Amino acid sequence: MKLVLSVFKWLLVAIIALFILLFAYANYTVYSFDTETLPEKYGEVEVKLFLSEGSNQPLVVGLGGADGGNGWAGPHGEKQRKLLQSNGYAFLSIAYFGAENIPKSLDRIAIEGVHKAVIEAAQNPRINQNCISVMGVSRGGELALLLGSYYQEYKSVIGIVPGSSVFAAVNDAMTTPGFSHNRKSLPFVPVPWSVTPDLLTGNLRGAFEKMMQNTEAMEASAIKVENISGPVLLISGAEDEQWPSMEMSEIIINRLKANDFPFQSQHIALVGGHNEHHDNFDKVITFLNTQVLSQHGCGL
Repeated sequence: MKLVLSVFKWLLVAIIALFILLFAYANYTVYSFDTETLPEKYGEVEVKLFLSEGSNQPLVVGLGGADGGNGWAGPHGEKQRKLLQSNGYAFLSIAYFGAENIPKSLDRIAIEGVHKAVIEAAQNPRINQNCISVMGVSRGGELALLLGSYYQEYKSVIGIVPGSSVFAAVNDAMTTPGFSHNRKSLPFVPVPWSVTPDLLTGNLRGAFEKMMQNTEAMEASAIKVENISGPVLLISGAEDEQWPSMEMSEIIINRLKANDFPFQSQHIALVGGHNEHHDNFDKVITFLNTQVLSQHGCGL
């Protein structure tokens, strides 16, 4: 019995010591992180352009989420790319972090750098420069909405399981925003210490729900979607396990209504999780064909 008690005591001491070490490491990571110096390769992106047949092609820009890299250009995006091309659209896939020669992590990504790459690609003589749509998934949906709110060149915005505000960087510290503009950090929703258990157990939705309880920060960092220069389509997952995309899509729609948004806006809440949209890409095609091609000289 004494041996059991002794083992239990030392095990408890070891657990407490480990907890103290983890807490100390977390504090060091957070408070030692350089929030002033911009990330290496700031403003650089990786692009790949897919053209369809003919001329005067409307351009759709694809932005991935927090996984990074150029997912839209790979095998996972092939079905959607080919569907867009078969409908006459050119497709520009952009990696804005997590690939060679671009920023390592989703930390203060330069939206002006992404926009510059889009405008350069649109110079292709087979592309209709007056018909550019931007589409993003998850954190890429956040970026797509930001691009549309800052630049009038985007004639429609598609946010797939998007965020309604700017959220924190995806790195160990999470003390900076995911996005910046002209070398200045955008206001963002901070990550409170109370989300630590959720992050450690992989409960990402629970973590974001706690962040969103900071209504003042949510409002201060809200994306000004009312400045978008064309129709908006939002596709969310009613059982999204990554973050409350359905709830945030409703926040976006309500903001558009409150500001008398002059263009069409639509929110489609799919029954399913964060990746339910993969089997519902026809809704994107329908939106583009009915809401975009009829305006801005976008007809094929």
